[in-house]
Amino acid sequence: MLGKSIVAASVFTIAMAGSALAQTPTQIKQFDVWGAYSYKSGNGKVCYVLSVPTQMQPSTVNHGDNFFLVTQKPGQNVSFEPQFMAGYDLKANSKVTVTIGSRSFNMFVNGKSGWMENAAEEPQLIAAMRGGADMVVKAQSQRGTNTTYTYSLKGITAALNAVQNCK
Repeated sequence: MLGKSIVAASVFTIAMAGSALAQTPTQIKQFDVWGAYSYKSGNGKVCYVLSVPTQMQPSTVNHGDNFFLVTQKPGQNVSFEPQFMAGYDLKANSKVTVTIGSRSFNMFVNGKSGWMENAAEEPQLIAAMRGGADMVVKAQSQRGTNTTYTYSLKGITAALNAVQNCK
């Protein structure tokens, strides 16, 4: 799984390459299935934790590279911002649903990414991630395919703790 996370960090960097300031991230440490990373941007240091799904449905389609990450950008006053990154374009005006236990959270779609619909719920999602075992993310592709991703939450608390004081 460690090799897969390093590849995930590299693919994530490539996905960010559209930004003129994209830098190659440095891995802080791997915490089970969650990796903690940092890089320098024009606005200061950015830290994030990232994982890849342990299961992808339906198994008959090409999902591309999918990630769930939580970003910490102290220079921009961003603390623990969750994001889903799909390996394909998401259906415009659709929602990404993140479920942990009995709690569900909605994300709005922008291109290949899902962002929290209600930013005030970000701390609640992070708390649910810290306390949960698995997280299920449901999305719909631009072509209308309903997809489901399961992420293990093993190591998320230690990974978030590692980027807590990102400066």
